[in-house]
Amino acid sequence: MSMAVVGMVAGMALGFAGYFGGFGAFLLIAALGAVGFIAGRFLDGDLEPGDLFRGRERGDRRR
Repeated sequence: MSMAVVGMVAGMALGFAGYFGGFGAFLLIAALGAVGFIAGRFLDGDLEPGDLFRGRERGDRRR
């Protein structure tokens, strides 16, 4: 399944949650989707646990 289809399905799920459940349900679905996305990245090996908690290096400052 392509990422466009996954994005469309996620958008439709958020739309249904917002329409039928209100803004609270929309936020809950969005937060759980973010947690699932991060868990999936961990399981795929694309993300290391230290990547979320490591501070920026001195030379890696964004402006």
